[in-house]
Amino acid sequence: MTFDSPFISVIIPTYNRAELLRGTIKSLISQTYDDKLYEIIIVDNNSSDDTKKVVEECKEDTEVFIKYLFESRQGVHYARNAALSIAKGEILYYTDDDMIADVNLLEEIIKPFSAYDKVASVTGKVLPVWEKKPPKWITDFCSNSLLSLHVRPEYLIVSPYDCGVISCHQALRRDAFLESGGFNPENTAGEWIGDGETGLNIKLAKLGWWFGYIGSSVTYHVIPAERMTQEYLNRRLANQGNSDSYTDYRQNKYSELDLVKCILSHARAFFTQVLKLFMKRIYRNESWRLNRARLDYYRNRIVYDARLLFDKDKRKMVMRYHWLNEPGDSA
Repeated sequence: MTFDSPFISVIIPTYNRAELLRGTIKSLISQTYDDKLYEIIIVDNNSSDDTKKVVEECKEDTEVFIKYLFESRQGVHYARNAALSIAKGEILYYTDDDMIADVNLLEEIIKPFSAYDKVASVTGKVLPVWEKKPPKWITDFCSNSLLSLHVRPEYLIVSPYDCGVISCHQALRRDAFLESGGFNPENTAGEWIGDGETGLNIKLAKLGWWFGYIGSSVTYHVIPAERMTQEYLNRRLANQGNSDSYTDYRQNKYSELDLVKCILSHARAFFTQVLKLFMKRIYRNESWRLNRARLDYYRNRIVYDARLLFDKDKRKMVMRYHWLNEPGDSA
């Protein structure tokens, strides 16, 4: 199969961010890629604001075909996966409703697919657009995946291993996506229950697909003031705790005794972080902020593993493989 000029479905899940969404759509209808070779699908995941009106207004400004899809099941994985039912693309490009695409994004992100048949998932640079000047500790410690930012020194990477692909800037081969069973759950009705694109990438790797990074495909992540706080960092690491426990259980299929051992291990790590936090606060080392957030990380790992220990339905949900259709299959 050749991907020299594939048809691309750009997929944007959204929830109550109408004005940010407008900026995302405008950046994506201004691409250098042939406007007859891509479509934009907005998946409204139960918004109560002017999302649908914004989409209709954006349709009037472009020759690019824009589709609106309403997904009532609350959860970003439902929105991402539901788009497949109306997407025409050989390549599925996933982004978020707070991103601003560089004009060459689509033209550049397809290049690894054209060059390497094994590549199923490609990403590129994700740079920040700060709503206000960030505090120094944010730029020192959080200019990375903690704020969904991604910069590599290499221009091009093609690898059998995930090279940091994140769902706000992720292009996927349609056939590989179908084979993988789709995105795993993550933020679902306000609760972070799974590993999202991390789980998808793990499934792709197990199927023998490869990953790509191309530095010339660039998008910008709008970072609002509320994400430059300790509270946000705590919440971000707490969510990561749920995600990692989900991933570990899927990978290892722990017994009840194993789960007890995991809980005890997380408890020891929690108290280690308490000690580190105490010492760093004394010596005014700003990296204490990471230790504080790791308390919430390990707390959530303890709680999640305890739920797995006592809840058979929770264990069944975690082991579900296919998320593209309502009925689930076990891994």
